[in-house]
Amino acid sequence: MSPPTPHVPTATRTFALLLSSTRRGARLARLLAVEQLRTWQVPPGVTWRVEQIVAELSANAALHGRVAGRDFGLSLTLDTAAGTLRVEVEDTRGEEPPTLRPDFRPNAESGRGLLLVTALANRWGTEPRPPTGKVVWAEVDLNERPDAGRRS
Repeated sequence: MSPPTPHVPTATRTFALLLSSTRRGARLARLLAVEQLRTWQVPPGVTWRVEQIVAELSANAALHGRVAGRDFGLSLTLDTAAGTLRVEVEDTRGEEPPTLRPDFRPNAESGRGLLLVTALANRWGTEPRPPTGKVVWAEVDLNERPDAGRRS
């Protein structure tokens, strides 16, 4: 008789849902993401960074990626083996992928969202989702200092 194979715990956890493309849906995405990260016992510094990223990408999906009657998707993937947490926000408008605005003005009321994502994420980018739509993703490394990303 051979010895039993040791059980290796799953290194990847996922959370995904569809939300209405509204301000309320964007707010709910942030609140649900934070609750899920607490359930997964993600370090507070990482949770804080991901909360800001989810808030920004969800607001962009509801404001800029909105198509009437279509929801946006949020997914979180915690990969403890790789030491990363990936955020994906999918909307139904793929014709204009988001870019950093070169004409950013410090006193403007909008236009700095992707600057925040750039500052808080270790990596981010976009991918098309045929037939229409796109995904904006961001990754945060888990092995950084708990206060990494916070600015006082």
